[in-house]
Amino acid sequence: MMPMRSNNWIPAVFNDLFYNDYMPKANCTAPAINVKESDKAYTVELAAPGMKKEDFNVHINDDGNLVVKMEHKEEHHEDDKTTRYLRREFSYSKYEQTLILPDDVKKEAISAKVDNGVLTVELPKMVEEKVKLSRQIDIA
Repeated sequence: MMPMRSNNWIPAVFNDLFYNDYMPKANCTAPAINVKESDKAYTVELAAPGMKKEDFNVHINDDGNLVVKMEHKEEHHEDDKTTRYLRREFSYSKYEQTLILPDDVKKEAISAKVDNGVLTVELPKMVEEKVKLSRQIDIA
């Protein structure tokens, strides 16, 4: 029985064919996220140019974490009747991010809005009532 040789040259051939200057690789990146904190709330901002309110789903999962989903589909058709050629261009974006919420977030008061391609999620903090430690002690 003869040992088999590995064909290491095959992936290199395909890499040279598909990944060159004439055919650049598709680049997938996640949207940029900013998280700000103030005395009263945390604010999460997600950059999503061209997205509308309907493209987002924001919810709290069973573990109490904030889940932000974004999905956008777009399809363009162009008919050229002289050559009977149909050209299609598809655009599809999908993104999902789970954020672990701090313990001091008031989960029932979370709100979200989309404005100028930015999803803003407001996470209000619970108001901690300070207990007064000073008091008068009666002498028996």
